[in-house]
Amino acid sequence: MTDADRGPVHALGPDWVLGEDGLRFRRAARVILLDQRDRVLLVRGHDADQPSRSWWFTVGGGIDAGEDSRAAAVREVREETGLVLRPEQLVGPVFTRSAVFDFVAEHCRQDEDIYVARLDAGAAAEAAALSRAGWTDLERDVIDELRWWDLEDLAREELEVFPEGLAGLVRSLLPGWDGRTRRLGLGAA
Repeated sequence: MTDADRGPVHALGPDWVLGEDGLRFRRAARVILLDQRDRVLLVRGHDADQPSRSWWFTVGGGIDAGEDSRAAAVREVREETGLVLRPEQLVGPVFTRSAVFDFVAEHCRQDEDIYVARLDAGAAAEAAALSRAGWTDLERDVIDELRWWDLEDLAREELEVFPEGLAGLVRSLLPGWDGRTRRLGLGAA
């Protein structure tokens, strides 16, 4: 199917389609990206229609046509951070989640596969110079910063963090993943 077959591309991007429930919908892949000190890399963004409201979230985004979630996760990490991961560095998906939220004056639903990956020492050194070169125009407009978070500081953060309870979720993964993909509650993002 071409963009012409689907009709005009929505302002959110070509991966957002009108779902059966009437909401803008896409499938997405996200990554809980950890460094050697158990810090997690998060993105802080805001809504173009509500610039005073901002929140923190994991690296990731929409799954392109013909792409599986693992490939999308690797691509999104590269586009949003400049860091290059190999698919085998991703563990999981460790969580799945369906998020319903308002963005760009639309009610949206996003079904997410969430992986975890730990940077090796070489990649951790590269992480000091994160790149924004792969950002879309929309991302340049609504993403405010990338930041490595210590879990104690993240647990105390007053801005919204998605997925909810992320510091505890990360702590549950530090000893290793048990191989079970856990479904996180339906939540707002």
